[in-house]
Amino acid sequence: MSASISRPPQRHSIRLKGYNYSQPGAYFLTICAYRQAPLFGKVTNGQMALNILGTIVFDSWLSITEKRSNLRLDQFVVMPNHLHGIILIGETEQKDAYIAECLASTKKPGKLSSDSLGTIVGQFKGAVTKRAKTQSIPSASRIWQRNYYEHIIRDEDSLNRIRAYVVENPLRWAEDSLFAE
Repeated sequence: MSASISRPPQRHSIRLKGYNYSQPGAYFLTICAYRQAPLFGKVTNGQMALNILGTIVFDSWLSITEKRSNLRLDQFVVMPNHLHGIILIGETEQKDAYIAECLASTKKPGKLSSDSLGTIVGQFKGAVTKRAKTQSIPSASRIWQRNYYEHIIRDEDSLNRIRAYVVENPLRWAEDSLFAE
């Protein structure tokens, strides 16, 4: 009689198969706190009030462009248990032309690189964790949920709808699928 071996469930990628996430493009990201715990502050009267860790998240998000000249940040918001942000990857300096180039080039498949969206998000999460540990923040050992959610933005209308969603997120916090008190 043989013993059956229990295998852990296989994790499936939520990324678009074959898509090159380092190519020029516009991407909408949601990066969640570990177990969606409200680690970053509180929404009061439709306004997000960041705590110390939330301020670290905010500042670290802004700093991801410092080492990457091909990256631009668009609208973003730090919520109690997640961050929503729009990232534009490309090489053009002028914003309107840059956005047009990003939106026009979101359909080319390819392979991942060290400048991929996954690498950018990983380095952002690492920077937040490192800063939180240096400031002795109690939750610094587990800040982030594994992975992140992304949406490839394919046109200007979609970009504008997502921008509005990001800006209005604190106003609609009680109805948000990630709502936690």
